[in-house]
Amino acid sequence: MKIVISNHIRRLRFERDEMTQRELARRSGCTRQTIHAIEAAKYGPSLELAFKIAEVFGVGIEEVFEYAVVTSEDDD
Repeated sequence: MKIVISNHIRRLRFERDEMTQRELARRSGCTRQTIHAIEAAKYGPSLELAFKIAEVFGVGIEEVFEYAVVTSEDDD
């Protein structure tokens, strides 16, 4: 079993007048590198940061992040 967290940050940024990673980082209180890593699914944000990012976009956290449990046939 594997937990996969995906996100829609890139799409949301472009829907908001092509907001830059730098602007999102400034408004959510983190670095541009952190936003880049989250978008690339190389880093999972803290719960606090996840809520801040959602707040910047004016949406619920579930519209920014998706959580899924993936099971393989080997787990049987």
